[in-house]
Amino acid sequence: MAPSSAKQSLQQRGFTIVEMLLATVILLVGLVAIAQLVPASILVNYRSRIDSSALVFAQRQMDIILDQPLTSNAFTDANGNTYQLGDPAAPNIVQGNSVVTINGYTVMNFAGSPTPSAYPANGYGFTYQDPADPSGTTYDVRWAVIVTGNGSTASSKRFILGVRQLGGSSFSLPVTLDTMVSR
Repeated sequence: MAPSSAKQSLQQRGFTIVEMLLATVILLVGLVAIAQLVPASILVNYRSRIDSSALVFAQRQMDIILDQPLTSNAFTDANGNTYQLGDPAAPNIVQGNSVVTINGYTVMNFAGSPTPSAYPANGYGFTYQDPADPSGTTYDVRWAVIVTGNGSTASSKRFILGVRQLGGSSFSLPVTLDTMVSR
């Protein structure tokens, strides 16, 4: 019987404690690496949501502007914001907020701080706080208009609209939309 039990003990050999410790260390290193990805993915998701919100808001504002007749020089929305749509008496110049060209793209110039008190007077921008956003995100909305026409009637208008998030815990790039309407 002795030879048989020695044979069985050789066949039932398991892992050593060193092998188990090494496997545990490798598993822990993998788990720590995965755990570090969770905060990074939450931050990327948050920034994506802010960028998407700004883009959707900019598109909504551009649609409001584009819904106005080409002959209209200004209107007031339901929130009491005045929208100046360019004066045909000043054709072929940038009216409203300043724009800059970066790498061949015209974008809204957000240099300097917004002056919400000046927006109602100039009619080319306003600040907006989304009531549905629990974090109270505020957007700085600005636009410029370039009117083409004969000095009394507009034949086309180019709208450059920019939206950027104010405040917040991280930097987000402003969104600029550029479009033209004509007869």
